Amino acid sequence: MNLLSVGASYRTARVGTLEQLSIPGPDIPAVLQKLVAQPYVREAVVLSTCNRVEVFAAVTGFHGGLGDVCNVLAEESGIGANELAGHLYVHYDEAAVRHSFRVSSGLDSMVVGEAQILGQLRDAYHAATEADSAGRLLHELMQQALRVGKRAHAETGIDRAGQSVVTAALDVAAEVFGGDLTGRKGLVIGAGAMGALSVATLTRSGVGPLQITNRGAERAARLAEAYGATAVSFDALDAALAEADLVVSATASTEPVLTAERLAGRERPLVVLDLAVPRDVAPEVADLPHVTVVDIDGLAASRRTLPAAAETAAVEQIVASEVDNFLGWMRGAEIAPTVAALRTRAEDVVAAELGKLNARRPDFTDDQRADVARTLHRVVQQLLHSPTVRVRQLAAEPGGDQYAALLRELFDLDVPHATQVAAVPEIGGEA
Repeated sequence: MNLLSVGASYRTARVGTLEQLSIPGPDIPAVLQKLVAQPYVREAVVLSTCNRVEVFAAVTGFHGGLGDVCNVLAEESGIGANELAGHLYVHYDEAAVRHSFRVSSGLDSMVVGEAQILGQLRDAYHAATEADSAGRLLHELMQQALRVGKRAHAETGIDRAGQSVVTAALDVAAEVFGGDLTGRKGLVIGAGAMGALSVATLTRSGVGPLQITNRGAERAARLAEAYGATAVSFDALDAALAEADLVVSATASTEPVLTAERLAGRERPLVVLDLAVPRDVAPEVADLPHVTVVDIDGLAASRRTLPAAAETAAVEQIVASEVDNFLGWMRGAEIAPTVAALRTRAEDVVAAELGKLNARRPDFTDDQRADVARTLHRVVQQLLHSPTVRVRQLAAEPGGDQYAALLRELFDLDVPHATQVAAVPEIGGEA
């Protein structure tokens, strides 16, 4: 079994493409089932955020697995396979492990060091667990990725050096208002994870008074109470927009929430931060007078914040060591079915020989037969003990996959889904 990660992010695709690829939370279980129903895909986890859509998969072959994942993404998004290929990055085995750990550590985020990705990855793993699409390999990968992400934030200053996407967007808004957001009237549309992060960030930035609206009124009320804001009915959105200087929109709507018609007629500056994928703000809003729109594409182009080199290097070092540890576990896990098959073959040989002996010597008593059987089993166990312990140790070292292949070849073992890990170059690796 091999690891594969296939996806598109702000590095490889514009918001319009990410919008098409985006998979709403309620649809993820069905997509997971569709993935594991493919011929080469055994396990799958889907991560869909505001700036990336990615599939982590355990596959029985690189090219077959890649084709299966791409076909599902193309079918779900409606993007033709040839066009889609130009936006995808692909990582395999060691590169897939390294990529997953860099993602969880915030190194691959639009704003390097942001911690929100940890919660998003945890949600993706939970969805796969609920859908029963994560097996032993992806369970281990996801658990270790989450642990590595936590370690990176706990042991380095990567989270202090970087910023959240919301903070980076507020930098743009501050420029419109002369560098200070204190006292500016704010409105947050959406009370999900990104909405909650926006409320917390706006509050720390001095924005206020702050209003929150959401289609689910209870969630908006809870969030408003936690931050001393005011919850307003979604039906009163137009009135709230008329009062606001700064709007953050982060809903899960599949259609634009803020249209040109809704925002027309402004006579004072309004900054709209569109942090949703698909976009909450219709494209024509950017042409309105007195309205400034900041979206994911604009943030990606600006690359406003980068952490200090020391923090980045420290996290990269953690990732490198953890990748080595995981690959050792992976190689050890790869040899286990082969060792089990070898022991089963030995037990089958012993059983066959005992059957022949019993046929030749019907005069043996039950005690004699039992003594012979115990002796043969002990001999086999002693002969196999040292080689199987040693082969597990060797398999955990670089190049260890060769030992599993040799055992299968020498003893003609049939191990289901056993595949030799070959060196496959990365395709479309992220810059």
